[in-house]
Amino acid sequence: MTIERIERASEISAHRFRYYDFLMAATCVVIVCANIIGAGKVATIGGISFGAGVLFFPLSYVAGDVLTEVYGYARARRVIWAGFASAAFAAGMAAFITWIPAAPEWDVDIGGVSKQEAFALNFGQAPRIVAASCIAIWAGEISNSFVMAKMKVASGGRHLWRRTIGSTAVGQGVDTILFYPLAFSGVWSGELLLTVMAANYVLKVAWEAFLTPATYRIVGFLKRAEGVDVYDKETDFTPFSTSS
Repeated sequence: MTIERIERASEISAHRFRYYDFLMAATCVVIVCANIIGAGKVATIGGISFGAGVLFFPLSYVAGDVLTEVYGYARARRVIWAGFASAAFAAGMAAFITWIPAAPEWDVDIGGVSKQEAFALNFGQAPRIVAASCIAIWAGEISNSFVMAKMKVASGGRHLWRRTIGSTAVGQGVDTILFYPLAFSGVWSGELLLTVMAANYVLKVAWEAFLTPATYRIVGFLKRAEGVDVYDKETDFTPFSTSS
């Protein structure tokens, strides 16, 4: 299949894509699950402590790279806003369900704590974590997509691996610097906070580098399937928009 290079914002906006919606849904699922399930736990492997969510959250950055490379900055920005809204809704739902009184017949003792206490332990911190994550994800993903799009135009579409790793290094740096202090300052010790921040940043960027071959395959498949190669030469790069 012939791949058409398109650069005009009007042509990008008018083109009908086959797989864009699936990538949007997958990115939102990864963001919500990584925040609610993985972000609150500190794991240790080989003596190195890191936030457990780091094992899955970087997939959202891989998706962001793929979205920007294949569909352009504006459509990637739309997905970022959808992920932001999804995470915010999950935070509100977790807070409300934790807050409402539990039924006496449900709130039984399990291992020395009530089911309500256990539930609150798992989800009670979600609002603060997701609030911090909403800010960090938005800023980090926008930075990632912006750098990715600009590097593509500057390089003429060459060296995809430089764009994916370089943009992730910037985006994950912004995300890490914002998320951990906002989510865990006063909860974790300063030493643990810095240790987890450093370990997570290195792991996230390393994950991106490790997944580069898979990114190449996905990008190649989607460009052939969609029949276009998007360059953001006329794109409005404001982050405060959901238009595509």
